Amino acid sequence: MHVALLIGYGASAVNPYIVFATLDALVKRGELQLDYATARTYYINAINKGLKKIISKMGISTILGYKGAKLFETLGISSHLLDTYFGGGSAPIEGIDIDDVAADVLRKHQQGFAGDTIAPIENSGKYAYRTDGERHAWNPKTIAALRKAAQTNDYDLYGTFAQLTTNHDAPMFVRDLLDIKSDRQPIAIDQVEPEEAIVKRFVAEAISFGAISKEAHEDIAYAMNLLGGASNTGEGGELPERFDATRDGISLGSAIKQVASGRFGVTTEYLTHAAEIQIKVAQGAKPGEGGQLPGFKVDEMIARTRHSIPGITLISPPPHHDIYSIEDLSQLIHDLKNVNPHARISVKLVSETGVGTIAAGVAKAKADVILISGSDGGTGASPLSSIVYAGPMEIGLAEAQQTLMLNHLRSNVRLQADGQLKNGRDVIVSALLGAEEYGFATALMIVLGCIMDRKCHTNQCCTGIVTQCPELRAKYKGSPQYIINYLRFVARDVRTQLAAMGYTALSDIIGRSDLLRQRHTGGTADKTDLTRLLAHIDNGAAPRWNGTLHPQVENATDSLIIDITRKTLAAHNKVDLIMPIANTNRSVGAMLSGYIATHDTYRHLPDDTIAVTFKGSAGQSFGAFLHQGITLRLEGDANDYLGKGLSGGHIIVTPPKESTFDPAENIIAGNTLLYGATAGEVYINGRVGERFGVRNSGATAVVEGVGNHCCEYMTGGRVVVLGPTGQNFAAGMCGGIAYVWNPDNDFDFNCNMELIELSLIDNDADNNELQRYIRRHLQLTGSPLAKRLLDTWAQSVTQFIKVMPIEYKRIMASINNSAE
Repeated sequence: MHVALLIGYGASAVNPYIVFATLDALVKRGELQLDYATARTYYINAINKGLKKIISKMGISTILGYKGAKLFETLGISSHLLDTYFGGGSAPIEGIDIDDVAADVLRKHQQGFAGDTIAPIENSGKYAYRTDGERHAWNPKTIAALRKAAQTNDYDLYGTFAQLTTNHDAPMFVRDLLDIKSDRQPIAIDQVEPEEAIVKRFVAEAISFGAISKEAHEDIAYAMNLLGGASNTGEGGELPERFDATRDGISLGSAIKQVASGRFGVTTEYLTHAAEIQIKVAQGAKPGEGGQLPGFKVDEMIARTRHSIPGITLISPPPHHDIYSIEDLSQLIHDLKNVNPHARISVKLVSETGVGTIAAGVAKAKADVILISGSDGGTGASPLSSIVYAGPMEIGLAEAQQTLMLNHLRSNVRLQADGQLKNGRDVIVSALLGAEEYGFATALMIVLGCIMDRKCHTNQCCTGIVTQCPELRAKYKGSPQYIINYLRFVARDVRTQLAAMGYTALSDIIGRSDLLRQRHTGGTADKTDLTRLLAHIDNGAAPRWNGTLHPQVENATDSLIIDITRKTLAAHNKVDLIMPIANTNRSVGAMLSGYIATHDTYRHLPDDTIAVTFKGSAGQSFGAFLHQGITLRLEGDANDYLGKGLSGGHIIVTPPKESTFDPAENIIAGNTLLYGATAGEVYINGRVGERFGVRNSGATAVVEGVGNHCCEYMTGGRVVVLGPTGQNFAAGMCGGIAYVWNPDNDFDFNCNMELIELSLIDNDADNNELQRYIRRHLQLTGSPLAKRLLDTWAQSVTQFIKVMPIEYKRIMASINNSAE
């Protein structure tokens, strides 16, 4: 990060000479069992790897593009210091000047050279708590107090916890610098809305199944459903048997189903069982990175949920690989509203300067909820180096509220906030800054038994919460009742504070930042200036919060097909239709798929039960989330996102019968096709654009040429490319197989070889499989290219390359050997 800062502010080169001198000294003293040249090489490699990670998180691919870009969030530094020494910049929170920097440097120098010997560098406890290290909000005292309060249902002990986590004298969070100054006289607590109304605003934020154990994940869902709040599946998805499972009459399914950057396990059925569908544009604790689940955490159950195989490391694309603009986000929102017209659609954003502008775009894209996620957290699979350097929740929340108010958009969308919320005061401050809903995550882990051992990513959680190891899961002692007790305590705390403020309901104080004042403690924190954070936008009668959802979408094409399907299937006949289509017809097939998935009678329809042939140019998301039993044939061409989230349906695309061009030489469909497909088949008689088959985890596809990034992050299924490919083929691919026709012997130049290996078709099984797919392609599309290849198969098969992930090959071989 130090090197990144120097380059980001304009350095052309960095010479860490003290590091090199230190390495040399360590080698000479024998404290490092390496020679100096090797030690220096290892250090430089580590710096390079870290730099690549940092610049890639910002979407930058070259060091030259990063140089002088100043892509940093500046907090607690004065504008004067930035203007004088950093070439300008702005800080949402003003703060220290050059004198403070000098005093800090001198203090550290005196600590290091106060005596005759150089003082050792102490471990400050940046990641794990140390008695003599940095202060942590979660420490032995706060953890013990919260756990005991929740487990014994002791509100007085919760009060002790609330006091321990209100850090006025030594502020740790931005909210610790704020005082609440009400404009009303206190009222009796029985005049305030009941706890039952308040807990319905609470959300258990996304902690993926896979990152945490089945037992913990289900207990959280059960507790939130009983309270009337909501739990979030996380991007790991949810076991299908949990959709309808209950315990004591209470659902075990998470009300919020997350659609993350890789679409792990996102099927039509998954979406139709959601009360809310959340689009995760960025990771809260590690914005710019994708989700990561090491292979040793992927057991049979996790693999089945995520449509992979046990033991395979699972990686998500960093940002959403199908979203490059607000228009793309709007399309995904439209797709999801088609599949499940009754669900709220939320979008998860990360707190940062400028998030208000993004929030305004999201509101215009017709999202129902916007989550502003703060930096203070991290899931059970995050690398330690990923859970720092992100923005505080308060900054993003305040900016989102202010921007939405200024643009008269606040009534269009609800705001949710998370960022290590712990007590009633945290909820009250979040409400005053604009939030209507409040997310808890780490605190829920604590009440279930987490001791913050910081071993989440190792699978060695001794409390059985953040592990998939059966022996360790057996040690799990958590109970949903602990979560229920804790969140009711928080609600009671909120009621008490509302009464002290003279307000009867949370809705009365949402967006009332004018009731907040900056607190002065007498320390360095007093140099901060929270004026921008506390700016109150008063648009007269304009509402400060939202209470309604957007109206349901209309899809005339699917509505007509659903009408016909209902009558035809009732008569025990197959549906066979021919219809025109235009590029204004978006998400065709999505609403139909949602309808089929919600009716048990139709859920397992045989292939081709509903067959529709379209003629014309299809709009975006043709066949999105297409369900098993539905076949869509398109005679024409298609826009982007065809087959997005394919869930067992079949899609065939061919040129119009009267066309005279060679399909193999022309693009017939757009970009980002088959994104996140879990099952089904796609046959395309022509070429397509960029990012074909990203995160395919079970579908079969044959296509006659692709652009860049084909098969990125693929975890299963088969892709056959009968034509040229763009660059970066198979980046992040950890499962499934691709076959590529390579008559010019140049395919290896376009491959990302990090995780995969290439081979010829050198056995009967591969030969027969490939030939079967091409025959099917010919049968369904009449492809002239497929016919030529099959007519000369003995020669053609020698020109194919098989692409297979190395780890996938090893595990499949192990499975086959075990079966034998």
